[in-house]
Amino acid sequence: MARPYRPGPKQFVFTAGDGTTHQVSVSDPQEAYVAFSAFFRGRESATYTIRDEPARQTLVLMPHLGVISRIEEADPPRSAHLRIDRPNRYLPSAMLFFENGYRGLDHFGQWFADLADLDAAPEDRGAARAATITTEAAALAEVARIWADSGYVDPSDRYYVFFDGHDVDDDRADGAALLPLIEFLGLERVDTPAEAAGGEVWVRTDPRLVAECARWS
Repeated sequence: MARPYRPGPKQFVFTAGDGTTHQVSVSDPQEAYVAFSAFFRGRESATYTIRDEPARQTLVLMPHLGVISRIEEADPPRSAHLRIDRPNRYLPSAMLFFENGYRGLDHFGQWFADLADLDAAPEDRGAARAATITTEAAALAEVARIWADSGYVDPSDRYYVFFDGHDVDDDRADGAALLPLIEFLGLERVDTPAEAAGGEVWVRTDPRLVAECARWS
């Protein structure tokens, strides 16, 4: 069960690009997520905005552009932008926002302060993301996040598989980030089985990986 808001209930305002607005009063993040999921899936819009007025925080989903933006009207104000390579990441981003607001999305991907930086090639964004990670804990968290998005554990329990069944052109940013992080952590990458889909990455099980991925399962 989701942790209740305290104090609660909490109010959010959902707005779509066509001007449709819907205000909800919810007791916990799961209730907020269910309400927003219905709002999001019930229309075709270029933008969807979630506004937490008391916290002065906003999450903006832009499916047509493949972008998520988060805004906090603090002192000083701050904003950050993220390129989304797969459409199934919009609703999880909303859940993180409902749970912990602006900072709840810190580890959701590589955020940029300037929207123009999102125009870089996926491989460049992924490599830049990996270059910012300098500790084992952060590297393990990022590897586990990538695995949780698109991976599974081989039935033999000997390998963690990344980018399950994806074409080589899918997940290009995460793929570019994953390989240097595997090397940084000293994880053992193994040859991909002949029957595996193009683009899959197989890594031998490691106790650190098992523990971290369990937190994301």
